Amino acid sequence: MVEQVPPAQLEDWLARHNGPDLPMVLDVREPWEQGLASIQPQGFELRCIAMGELASRLQELDPDHPVACLCHHGVRSMHVAAFLLQQGFEQVVNITGGIDAWSRERDPRVPRY
Repeated sequence: MVEQVPPAQLEDWLARHNGPDLPMVLDVREPWEQGLASIQPQGFELRCIAMGELASRLQELDPDHPVACLCHHGVRSMHVAAFLLQQGFEQVVNITGGIDAWSRERDPRVPRY
């Protein structure tokens, strides 16, 4: 079961998972979507790997590193989070509502599309 974290509560999750390395927000949207709207890393590392590329780029991620998955509305990122859990990642959550909710709950400067 994938843990769900609303954008408004992400700070709490980040604080609980802040170790020697910053937690990661993994944006799994397509590059054109990232060009329309993106987030600024604050207290986390931002990594952008489109969902379709993740299997071939999995070695770029550390299974011991906390990961919060992000997409447009939270569906793709939920699938990615489940995939990461199956691959042995233990500290994985889905950002509920995706970047759309991020814009509404955390940063209204992020464009909605």
